[in-house]
Amino acid sequence: MDQLIKQLEKNNIKFKEYLYFAPYFRKCWEDAFVHHLNESEKEKLYLYGDRYYCGYLWHVFSNERKSHFVKTAANKAFDMKTKPKCYVFHQRLPEVLLIERANTLKATYFEQEEDVYIVDEHFTWTYVVTHESDFGPYYSEADYLN
Repeated sequence: MDQLIKQLEKNNIKFKEYLYFAPYFRKCWEDAFVHHLNESEKEKLYLYGDRYYCGYLWHVFSNERKSHFVKTAANKAFDMKTKPKCYVFHQRLPEVLLIERANTLKATYFEQEEDVYIVDEHFTWTYVVTHESDFGPYYSEADYLN
């Protein structure tokens, strides 16, 4: 997250950092983008948990269980999205960034990040950058928008 914070500061993008809120945001993300799967399906995707693989929420995209854009199309969708306010959190880190007036955020700001999730304040869309170069980035909208 340090690299992202430097990038935001370099571009004069104001943000607030909240410690220990990431578990809550990960649950909200799951409720918005993975609610259509039951617990057994989530387990099969290794969505979370510590058996076999470390769980990643973005497995819902890599396993084609939620509609999404990927790679260049995802970057373009994110860059074009109106972003008055958004939240940024990681899969494993405890802090959450609140970025107000986030319209200037670009996908390139997150290129050095791994397993980072960006959402608008109402969790109507998400942009996700993974730690694996063959997967993502992903962009998706909540079901009620599709």
